[in-house]
Amino acid sequence: MITRRSVLKSTLAASAVLAAPAVMRSPAFGQSSGSVNVFVWGDYIQPNMIEKFQADTGITMNVSTYGSNDEAEQKLKAAGGKGFDVIFPSVTNVANYQDGDQFILQPLDESRIETGNLIPSMYRDSIQLGAVQRGERVAIPFNWGTEAVTFDASVFTDVTDADVSYGQLWDERAKDRAAFRQKSVMVGTGLYLDAIGEVQSNRMLDMYKSEEDMRRVLDAVAEYVIANKQNFGAFWNNATEALNAFQQAGCVVGQTWDSTGLLLNRDNANLKYRMPKEGGITWMDSMAIPSGAENLDQAYAFLNAMLEPEMAGLMSMNTGYNSCVEGAAANAGEVYARQFAEVYNADNLANLWWWQADTPYFAPVRQEYVDRITNAV
Repeated sequence: MITRRSVLKSTLAASAVLAAPAVMRSPAFGQSSGSVNVFVWGDYIQPNMIEKFQADTGITMNVSTYGSNDEAEQKLKAAGGKGFDVIFPSVTNVANYQDGDQFILQPLDESRIETGNLIPSMYRDSIQLGAVQRGERVAIPFNWGTEAVTFDASVFTDVTDADVSYGQLWDERAKDRAAFRQKSVMVGTGLYLDAIGEVQSNRMLDMYKSEEDMRRVLDAVAEYVIANKQNFGAFWNNATEALNAFQQAGCVVGQTWDSTGLLLNRDNANLKYRMPKEGGITWMDSMAIPSGAENLDQAYAFLNAMLEPEMAGLMSMNTGYNSCVEGAAANAGEVYARQFAEVYNADNLANLWWWQADTPYFAPVRQEYVDRITNAV
């Protein structure tokens, strides 16, 4: 399990990145040609990164995007692991890339990857989160981020940073104006109910203990969520939908990814993204090569380009997500540094809640409760 100590060591220094010198490394990806087919979350690879990659390597990058892990898994399974050279699974979902008896992510040749550019704790801890399958590493860390609370401070005028809670989604001021993703609202609300003594769940880690325990906990959490359905304002499943919940649907509070809250704050200072006192829900995304990849040399060149500190810094500057690459923060710009310092401190970094590696029963059972909440509208 990723430890509080390792997260503190690897990330807290980002609040002072403007004073840190950039880590300069010669590009290990060299010069090449051909193309690489990348299947990636919708906001990860933006034009400035494509331009830099193609200029540095001579390789043409073809980008296809998805909005959820389920979408990525299903499409790659349907294609038998073919059609893409690189994919970006959440590390806890890596075990799900199974098509019958065939595992559709291939073992990585780590001698071809600049793994020394990664923050050591992230590289190490990714093993237990799912990056190693069948005794072989099939994924390497790319970035990490949080899902926490975005709220309108002009509505929640009495809420200080220390008061922020997942319980705000169910406050009377949020009637018809709360936004959330059904898959993860159960964790946030469960952490809230655990903290106030309403549901005993070992901070929601009982979901991974057994299917019986998962159902016990989610029965109680789903019942609470549905009992407060008058607060449902918008459901979201990708970054665009989450932004639209606030910008178009009039939501004033939501459980959102960090990128949503930080981008909203850049346009409207009243919209704040903060860690709740129950703990920010934390994820790590990774890079992997599908079993049917056709452009292997270009795929490894792409992995190494993404591990280059300047490129990793562009990703953080573009999105607000935190890179797993050492030296990335020093290349991420002033806005990223300011927002990191506003959102994270030693206390809330020590209180993060990490998604764990999926168990065989986890995804289908969770979907049952997603459907229950969705159908309650």
